[in-house]
Amino acid sequence: MQGGERVKGPLLLGVRHHGPGSARAVRAALDAASPDAVLIEGPPEADALVALAGQEGMRPPVALLAHAVDDPGRAAFWPLARFSPEWVAIRWALGRGLPVRFIDLPAAHSLALAAAAEERAEKRAGEGPEAGSGPAGAPDPEWDAVPGGAARRPSPGAAADPEWDVADPEGDAVPEGRTAGELRVDPLAVLAGTAGYDDPERWWEDVVEHRGGHGGDPLAPFAALGEAMSALRAAHGHGGHRRDLVREAHMRLRLRAARKEFGDRVGVVCGAWHVPALTERTTVTADRALLKGLPKVRTEMTWVPWTHRRLARRSGYGAGIESPGWYGHLFASPDRPIERWMTSVAGLLRAEDHPVSPAHVIEAVRLAETLAAMRGRPLAGLTETTDAVRAVMCDGSDVPLELIRDRLVVGDVLGEVPDTAPAVPLQRDLARLQRGLRLRPEAAERQLELDLREETGAARSRLLHRLRLLAVGWGEPVAGRASTGTFRESWRLRWEPELSVRVAEAGVWGTTVLGAAAAMAEHRALAATTLAEVTVLAEECLLAEVTDALPAVMRALADRAALDTDVGRLAEALPALARSLRYGDTRSTDTSALAEVATGLAERIRVGLPPACTGLDADGAALMRGHLDAVHTALGLLPDAAEQAERWASVLHRLAGRDTVPGVIRGRAARLLLDAGRLDREGAARLMGLALSSGTPPADAAAWIEGFIGGASGGGMLLVHDERLRGLVDDWLTGVPPDQFTDVLPLLRRTFSAYEPGVRRTLGELVRRGPSAAAGDGGRPGLPAGGFGTGIDERRADAVLPVLRLLLGIDEDSLAGAGV
Repeated sequence: MQGGERVKGPLLLGVRHHGPGSARAVRAALDAASPDAVLIEGPPEADALVALAGQEGMRPPVALLAHAVDDPGRAAFWPLARFSPEWVAIRWALGRGLPVRFIDLPAAHSLALAAAAEERAEKRAGEGPEAGSGPAGAPDPEWDAVPGGAARRPSPGAAADPEWDVADPEGDAVPEGRTAGELRVDPLAVLAGTAGYDDPERWWEDVVEHRGGHGGDPLAPFAALGEAMSALRAAHGHGGHRRDLVREAHMRLRLRAARKEFGDRVGVVCGAWHVPALTERTTVTADRALLKGLPKVRTEMTWVPWTHRRLARRSGYGAGIESPGWYGHLFASPDRPIERWMTSVAGLLRAEDHPVSPAHVIEAVRLAETLAAMRGRPLAGLTETTDAVRAVMCDGSDVPLELIRDRLVVGDVLGEVPDTAPAVPLQRDLARLQRGLRLRPEAAERQLELDLREETGAARSRLLHRLRLLAVGWGEPVAGRASTGTFRESWRLRWEPELSVRVAEAGVWGTTVLGAAAAMAEHRALAATTLAEVTVLAEECLLAEVTDALPAVMRALADRAALDTDVGRLAEALPALARSLRYGDTRSTDTSALAEVATGLAERIRVGLPPACTGLDADGAALMRGHLDAVHTALGLLPDAAEQAERWASVLHRLAGRDTVPGVIRGRAARLLLDAGRLDREGAARLMGLALSSGTPPADAAAWIEGFIGGASGGGMLLVHDERLRGLVDDWLTGVPPDQFTDVLPLLRRTFSAYEPGVRRTLGELVRRGPSAAAGDGGRPGLPAGGFGTGIDERRADAVLPVLRLLLGIDEDSLAGAGV
């Protein structure tokens, strides 16, 4: 067919979704046939949005998003990349001012059918395996017609399956009343096997994706593929995809309508599997009968940004591809794709300080082409290029290859949609805040440091915390410099496409981020069933400065605190309240009501903790030890910290000296008293001596040691510097009977394995040298046996001042002016 010649009937272009070879072939076929209208496999609700695809602000990858109006969390995506045949066809038509129509089953039916399928699955799960069975071969239009499981509720880890995915929403198991012969057929696998390939992906790449051009008729590849699919469907029928019968009936109806409107010169871009069904002779009555009675929900649709990661199979999108970055490269490269790819790989490795030269690039290209020739491939594919890169540029290591796979083979490309695209009011408010705060959504993960004393930093923090209240997990707080004070925060940001659904779902709570966050917080306060839930919510509200919700949260907090009598739950709740009290200074928030609740909570913990620690088993004692540490830290953050510490010390003394309390708690209480200066070293040695006496069972003694010096509490350095305590532990350890040593060994290993390697090495050296080696001083004269002097050696202390001044940036003049 000559370029520009008119097509005499519907031009059926069967493709593989997200295939660059298919995209190039579609463009060539459309140029040659020049149809008057283009039909696309996709939801007809997108007809009103298709013009946006031609705007300057639309940059793929993007996706059509449909969600149920009454349940925004029930949604479906139809992703499009730059190399998707559907996208190429849409842009081709819009560039020529031609109409574009979508012909697949409407999203209104897809979402309703998927919801019905989920309800039936839950019902069958509750009624047993016999539920839902029917006569053999009986049609089940509700089960069969779900178009690709389009409407599953998406999660952050996986995108909802779109209609372009042919995955069964109810799994691959054979339903009741059906035979194994009705299992789904993978058409690519059948064709690949016929051609002698054991890998369908490799066959498709060799036959379609790696074809640089077609010297003959540009329609010939589609005709050949259509014939192959017709033969497959003649042999296998619907191939186990029985629900596709309903979708294809709707496609035929839309095709008939388009031919009436535009004539026979229309082009259809759809999955190759559907081409035979579109040429099948059926009546309008028969097709409408298949669609009769389908459930329907009210839906809304828009464009949303998509990412290459969500196009990849390993990200959970079943109809995706493993290497979107590689396919995008093949589509965009005008010539010499392997040379251009190797150049990009070399640039990435050099940016990461890997020694890669132009000679490496040349040799890698030669090796990739040689491997392709040896394997009988028309062009080096991703497998050959990866093997060549591993051998030439990575010295046989797979470690740099992970970087290449992440950055290039998959990539961090995030699409963009124009501001004129439909969006819920909450989405528009979020976009306005993102622009104002210069906080651009990005697909690549990045670290963000915020200084809350700056207005921009505080505003960014409020936005991220408010989004977390709305379950829009754009950012996650991480440990960093922010962990050393209350005026800094560290965040890890990454924008995922599913967050657009979260925003739409949160839109039911309000039209602005602040208003929606306040409404959500009030709802969570009323629905909370435990005190810990409310205390965490109070902390989140203060961090987000959602002051409108605080009265409701405070009422719920007071009610739960008054009713809860479990000391463990009270201890879990106090730390969050204590942390929240700090935000009164950092964020200028009134926390007086919160302080009153926290103080009352602390008093109830002090009264109830000693009896609650009696008679615990090992697991309960370990859990209570964690509560003990958390409460100890939290009390230091309360307004009257000095008075709280005095009262808390009396509780710790009772715990440390009560034999009915588990050893790990007694040891921990003694250590907290020692660190707080409420117990001297003589008293600590006395308690340790009692705990490690010969009458104490070895397991109880080992638990006491774990509580006193275990974990990351600095117990190792305490033993290094205090010879008396170290000697007590050493004497007890050497006196444990051999038959009981294996019983205490796990506790001891857990205790000492938490120490830094240097601390363990020093302890071993000191024990080897014996009691004469004063801890930490190497036996220097003039120091007592315990290793501690009677006063400060000012000469040795002054030796650190030059380094300290350098670290703090203080010069001699500043010190003199300060009188130091």
